[in-house]
Amino acid sequence: MPTAVLTDHERTAVQAYLRLLHTVRAAFDGPPEGAPPALVPPSVLAEAETALTRAGLVGNEEQFFRMLGEWCPSAG
Repeated sequence: MPTAVLTDHERTAVQAYLRLLHTVRAAFDGPPEGAPPALVPPSVLAEAETALTRAGLVGNEEQFFRMLGEWCPSAG
């Protein structure tokens, strides 16, 4: 259960980061043997970057990851 109260922009940034994290994990789980490597769609990365910018968290990764850990401990 989240312990921090997030602004709408912070919540959007966390959600975009989690989508990016799940996409990257799926890509690293790897394609079947012999298949080309999976790619992370640029739109997923762009969404996360835009959300972090709107939340005022660009360049302040320490604050973002502290907030993420408080709100969603299993994301780490």
